[in-house]
Amino acid sequence: MKIFNTLTREKDEFKPIKEGEVKIYACGPTVYNYIHIGNARPLCVFDVLRRYLEWQGYKVTFVQNFTDIDDKLIKKANEEGLTVPEIAERYIKEFWTDAKGLNVREATVHPRATENIKEIQDIISALMEKGYAYESGGDVYYRAKKFEDYGKLSHQPLEDLEAGARIGVAEIKEDPMDFCLWKGAKPGEPYWESPWGNGRPGWHIECSAMACRYLGKTIDIHCGGLDLIFPHHENEIAQSECCNGVPFAKYWMHNGFLNIDNRKMSKSLGNFFTVREISEKYDLQVLRFFMLSAHYRSPLNFSADLMAAAKNGLDRILTAAERLHDLADAAEGSMTDAEKENFAASKEYVEKFEAAMEDDANTADAVSAVFELVKFINVNSSEQNSKEYLQALYQRLETLCDVLGIIIEKKEEILDSDIEALIAERQAARKEKNFARADEIRDMLLEQGIILEDTREGVKWKRA
Repeated sequence: MKIFNTLTREKDEFKPIKEGEVKIYACGPTVYNYIHIGNARPLCVFDVLRRYLEWQGYKVTFVQNFTDIDDKLIKKANEEGLTVPEIAERYIKEFWTDAKGLNVREATVHPRATENIKEIQDIISALMEKGYAYESGGDVYYRAKKFEDYGKLSHQPLEDLEAGARIGVAEIKEDPMDFCLWKGAKPGEPYWESPWGNGRPGWHIECSAMACRYLGKTIDIHCGGLDLIFPHHENEIAQSECCNGVPFAKYWMHNGFLNIDNRKMSKSLGNFFTVREISEKYDLQVLRFFMLSAHYRSPLNFSADLMAAAKNGLDRILTAAERLHDLADAAEGSMTDAEKENFAASKEYVEKFEAAMEDDANTADAVSAVFELVKFINVNSSEQNSKEYLQALYQRLETLCDVLGIIIEKKEEILDSDIEALIAERQAARKEKNFARADEIRDMLLEQGIILEDTREGVKWKRA
């Protein structure tokens, strides 16, 4: 397999540190609001990367964090008269509603910044001992220019990076390029005790701490959006490599930007959409399929026309799968010799699928291979075929779709009356403070494609 490595700017042959095992760290959301559709792209494409590597026989340890302490969470908590942990818990739950709708699998570990304060402080202490960090005004900063390789991921000269650095805090920092590792506590803010006074971690340091704790000092793949290359990932490298004395990650993968009708997504432009808002118009499987329709490094344009095209494409696959399933249910018997030859011929599309994924996880070409398999299935299956042959074709299609995270099994639709009964049971469980049962019911409904929204007017629901 070849992966385009942002660090080398080349397609590098993928060779994991330990044979048969792959360690991946993916930057997760800051949980102060619903995730937007730009967040959904890395969720989907790197979920496919993980699924593919597991299909190829690797043992994958996939870590994705939640940033649960940050200026945005503090601001949101103050606006709503809640605590930061209450805001974090709310939006982590909402994250899972959207992630499950997108059929994104849970990571091996979902660490939170607040659960790793000791590890964060240990790194800061080590950096201070080595002269890479210093205390100033109750904060702790990293000396960016002291790290000779600073800028090696973004491939920009230090003077260019320096030109974009904030200079308004020069009286606090030794150099405009320096970045914060530990923020001194302001009145009313959450804080933790530390050798440098009460405070909380900076954004960049948390990922260095969590990657090291759960994956080791050097990991195979670090991934995220293109916007994270600088400063976030650049700073992670600087912190981690100066602290640990070894390379931080062998391969860096970054997905391209998502535009809306050929314009950058922005609240000020009125074209900012959350995954939850999109779920009101489209099944989230359509959104996932749309995300995989282009190579992950390419810019991707979101529009109603392109979503309609994605829906039509997904329907072609689901229709072929449903037809195969129905034919197999009515059929009997084992494969004939002619059917064995036909089934063997269908392996060509599996090989095309693998070749696409081996070439820098090219999901666009992988989807094309699935369409070719669907065409082959439509031409080479009928009521005259044996049960064994039809089931084998179905399993072949299901396997490829499962790597893409596309569900082809048709579920029986739950009745409205059953939904209302379960919602009533959930409300009763919440009144009795049986939150485990309430969450269980919510998850049961979500698996049936039913999304709940708790509002001031009561519980509203809709089919995904």
